[in-house]
Parts: sequence; C-alpha cells; structure tokens
Amino acid sequence: MRVLGFGDNIVDRFVDRGIDYPGGNSVNVAVYAHRLGLGAAYLGVFGDDDLGRFLGEAIAAQGVAVDRCAVRAGETGVSILRVDDGDRVFLGWNGGGVTVREPLVLDDGLLEYVSSFDLAHSSVYSRSESELPKLAGLDTLVSFDLSSEEEFRTPSYLDRVCPHADLVLLSCSHLDGAATRALLAEVVRRGARLALATRGVDGAIAYDGRVTVETPARRVEDPREIIDTMGCGDAFLAGFAVALLRGGWSAHTPPRRHMIERALREGAETAYGQCLVEGAFGYGRPAGQPAVASMWRASEREK
Repeated sequence: MRVLGFGDNIVDRFVDRGIDYPGGNSVNVAVYAHRLGLGAAYLGVFGDDDLGRFLGEAIAAQGVAVDRCAVRAGETGVSILRVDDGDRVFLGWNGGGVTVREPLVLDDGLLEYVSSFDLAHSSVYSRSESELPKLAGLDTLVSFDLSSEEEFRTPSYLDRVCPHADLVLLSCSHLDGAATRALLAEVVRRGARLALATRGVDGAIAYDGRVTVETPARRVEDPREIIDTMGCGDAFLAGFAVALLRGGWSAHTPPRRHMIERALREGAETAYGQCLVEGAFGYGRPAGQPAVASMWRASEREK
C-alpha cells in the first residue's frame, strides 16, 4: 500500500528555538504514513532557494520519494511560530511561496503516477482544488484537510472539495460537540464519503452519513513530556487512514463501523506520539534571518 502527499510544503521556523523544521500538511501525512510502514511519496513544487533544497533533502531523508516534484524559481514557503506551554503559536508566514503561487497541474503523466497510489492526500494550503475533479476517474482514494479557518467552511468552498473527497479532516478544537457534529453532517451532505473531526484533548469524531463514532484523546500523563503539537492533526489523519487501508478500505469498499472504531484508536495513538517529536518530524537546522520579503504577521493577515 502506498500514500501520496500532493500539494503544500513549508519551512516551520520556531523563533523561540532558532530552528527551521521541514513540514507542510501534505508532506507530513506522507512522512507519517511511511513511518507507519507504508510506501510514500510527496508530489509538489519546491522553490529554487536554499530552503527549497533543505526541504527536498529532508523529505527524501525520511524515505519519502520526491522524484516527481518540480523545482521553480521563487521563494520557499516559511511560517513563523513559537511554542507556549507545548502549544504552537502561529506568528506569520509568507503565503506559502512559489509552492502555493504556482501549484502543480496534473497532466496525463502525473495522473498516471497518482493512480499508482492507494491514497492521495491534499489540503487547503495546497491550492489543489481545481485538480481534485481529475482524480475522480482513478481508483485512488482522496483525502483532504479542511483545516479550521472559516474561509474553508463556506458552502461554495465545500462544494469545490467535498464531492471529490473520500475522507475530509476538520480541525474542530474550537467547537463544542454539537457544532462539530453539525459540521461533519454538512460536509458529508455536500459529498464527502467520510468526515473526521479532531478536537484536541476532547478526542475525535468520525461520521459517514450512517454512523457516528467517537474516541477520546490519548492523554499525556506528564505534560512536561510534550515537546510541541506541530503535526498532531496530520499524525491523527495518517494513523486513521493507514488503519482504514489496512482494514480493506478502497475506492470501491467503504469502511465499516468496526474499521472506523479501530482507525480512530490508531489515529489517537499516532497523534499522541507526535507530541513527543520536535517540529513535524525533526530534521531541524539552525534558522537564518527571514529569507523572504513577503512575510507578514498573523495579526495583519486577519485584517
């Protein structure tokens, strides 16, 4: 079985540590799937700067194939963060760099490549929405991370993604149980075959239009053990999806309740382990000065 991360990559710069880490939602899911024993690859665009080379080398060092990626002139995406009591705090970014400005377009050759995977994963940060309909004719399952921002909850946006997704992930730690279940029902009604909501310390909920399954979070006994929460949602998704694939989930075989229950437990366990990892998957190096002129603070992005 093989998993493909399709879309975003980024450098996570932790200013409190002075360290750059490789990351990106699509990258992380591929790396975690490989660590869980599956074959994995990443497909996306790297900038032609030093940070782009750093990302490519870091991903390949995890055993994830990057040979079909493109390198384009432009800056690499950089996000600026710090850690407060184990929780990551987003301070700003440069919009994702060339990876987001010039995302890959799936031609016939790349579609044939994607079809060799059991699951392709992408996200709102990948600018891959226009490519999702192209995957409909493949036997490859599609998962998509809808993140937590309201701009990705609008009916128009959900209608671009949900009909083409076998699994969507929603970050819902800011919502209560009722609001979370309502959101899951909406994305399934709009076409997603299975919806998964992660709720931080409150666990996770999955819904497929027929059954709702919940699981508690795996608690860290000593909070001092937590290094940071970077990648925990991606780790949950990877653990969940890998368990479903091993249970027989395919484009023609939807998961049954017992498969979802087991997958939720595996997702919680994988997310727990991620709390004990620096950055998304380690491989940090000393950070330089911000390498991009287009950086803005998170507070400015909200204006």
